Amino acid sequence: MKSTLLLVLGCCLMYLHTAAYHIIGGEIYYKTVGMSGDNSRYRYLITLKLYRDADFTCGDRQGCIDRFENPVVANVYTAGGERVMSSVYLYISKVAPLTDTLKNPCLSPQVQHLEVAFYTATIELAPIPGGYYVASQRCCRGEKLTNIYDSEHEGSTYYTVIPGTESRPNNNSAYFDKDSAIVICNKLPFKINYAAYDEDGDSLTYQLCSALTDGTVNNETNSTTPPPYNSTVRYIPPYSGANPMGGSPAISIDNRGMITCTPDRAGKFVITVCVNEYDRVTKRLLGTHSKDILLTVFDCTTKIVAGFPSVLSNCAESPALQVAFPNYSEAGYTSTYHWTFGDGTDTVTDTKTIFFHQYPDTGVYKVKLVVNPTLTCRDSTTGEVRNYPGLRAGFTTAGFCKENPISFTDTSSYRYGRITSRTWEFGIADSVLVTGDERSIQHRFDKGNIYTVSLTLHTDKQCEKTVTQNVRIYEVIPFAGNDTILAKGQTLVMQGSGGDIYSWQPSDGLSDPTEAHPLLNYNKDIAYVLRVSNQQGCTGYDTISVKYYTGPEMYIPNAFTPNGDGINDRFRFIPVGIVHYKFFRIFNRWGQEVYSSTDFRSGWDGTYKGMPASVDTYLWILQGTDFNGREILKKGTVTLIR
Repeated sequence: MKSTLLLVLGCCLMYLHTAAYHIIGGEIYYKTVGMSGDNSRYRYLITLKLYRDADFTCGDRQGCIDRFENPVVANVYTAGGERVMSSVYLYISKVAPLTDTLKNPCLSPQVQHLEVAFYTATIELAPIPGGYYVASQRCCRGEKLTNIYDSEHEGSTYYTVIPGTESRPNNNSAYFDKDSAIVICNKLPFKINYAAYDEDGDSLTYQLCSALTDGTVNNETNSTTPPPYNSTVRYIPPYSGANPMGGSPAISIDNRGMITCTPDRAGKFVITVCVNEYDRVTKRLLGTHSKDILLTVFDCTTKIVAGFPSVLSNCAESPALQVAFPNYSEAGYTSTYHWTFGDGTDTVTDTKTIFFHQYPDTGVYKVKLVVNPTLTCRDSTTGEVRNYPGLRAGFTTAGFCKENPISFTDTSSYRYGRITSRTWEFGIADSVLVTGDERSIQHRFDKGNIYTVSLTLHTDKQCEKTVTQNVRIYEVIPFAGNDTILAKGQTLVMQGSGGDIYSWQPSDGLSDPTEAHPLLNYNKDIAYVLRVSNQQGCTGYDTISVKYYTGPEMYIPNAFTPNGDGINDRFRFIPVGIVHYKFFRIFNRWGQEVYSSTDFRSGWDGTYKGMPASVDTYLWILQGTDFNGREILKKGTVTLIR
């Protein structure tokens, strides 16, 4: 049971650790909400706000994370650093999206997506001298931040101070109540109201300060270190807590909490603002509260460029005179687009979606597009519309068989123009251009297959259109069988194949000349022609010769000449009436086997171990079974002559 509990706790801690990486800022504050039942302790509502980069999906170290962890841990210490209670678990009470979009007609659209999570818990603390520190520490910050070294390993500390008995233990801390995502453009001035809120009406002053790390050595775990909290993140020069993002003029904050800056580079910057809370009556400092947030500076520069195709040809199949205008302009978020259509009409749109315009007639029209026509960041371009629709492409085919002429007929039409020529492509390397009004063409395919045939139409209105079809060409590959030697009285089942319909000529000796496998029972030399057809009407022919010898017997020559002249180059036997071959072996005069096979068609080529065998007399032995089931064994000699 103990091992199981440790395993569960380990998995939970591992989840908390890995899920922490995507947090980019936060703050912690408190509100006094009453007293305990015995009036000895104050009750405080602790709120921790954490911010997440909602555009963050995957990172080199941080993996792919898209959620806040829940719960989050905080710890309570005295001013002297003594821990006064067990860890406090704060749970999410609300999550809110923070989104801002740059809406400028002269700048490229940019969107900043953040999320803020509110974690809360209620604790009771007895008032003591020096008060308390409530701190939440964690690893790690966002990846590849511009102003912090190794930011994905840099931790965070968020803390708040509850005053002691010498001050005002029932205080309500100041906090930053304005949560927003702000799009900031490089080279352009920006202003952010970063003022805090204090329920007690205390006096507040502001300053840019250093972001706090979590105080551990390697920043690999969520920490529980006591105050004082003065370990800061490692800023990359020239950046610092007081100058976290540079700029010209540099970033600054005034006594009203207004941040101003004109950035001088794009990037992601951690900004920390400290607010000092003073009692308006005693002028005593009640505490200093800080908040971290990530400011992303975008390169928002846009060169406004009007764009649409220089030539738009309406070659649609429908004869309608409506033309679609795509808009390829580079423009700002709220740019406007002024179209002049060349037919005496114009329009202004505020979107880059395809715009449809109805022309009164066919013809060639000059078109102009102006982006931001009333602003200095405008641009324009012109183009041409050739409005001659009604081009319909199609063709039919007639014929199915290999090597027969296949007819292709163009069935195309053109409502507002004339087809001047046609290019046919038959799924092979070459193509055929046909000029004039000739609509039909024939083509022969030398192999059965599926071919992609295309027809491209060329017109007098500079419209082209291509239509394709997959054309199935059928091929019959007839086979009547191998030429055969039979013994007189031996029957043979013919082995026709390759189609659906068969016809043997002549029909002499065949049981049925319309079958693929008729039985042959004959005794004279004869040649058959097999006609094979398929269901599509394609036809092919093949022949077979049948010779009859007295047998069963094996006819074997007594010499051969393997000299490469193509005549008598192999030593082989001619079987007559033999249906099975057990072995055919050849030996030299020393009894070494130089050849062995059961295939009478190949025969011995006169080599031994890849080298030409010597001129000599060799012994052969052959055994097989004839069509009557009788074993036949023959021996003899053959002379190799070169």
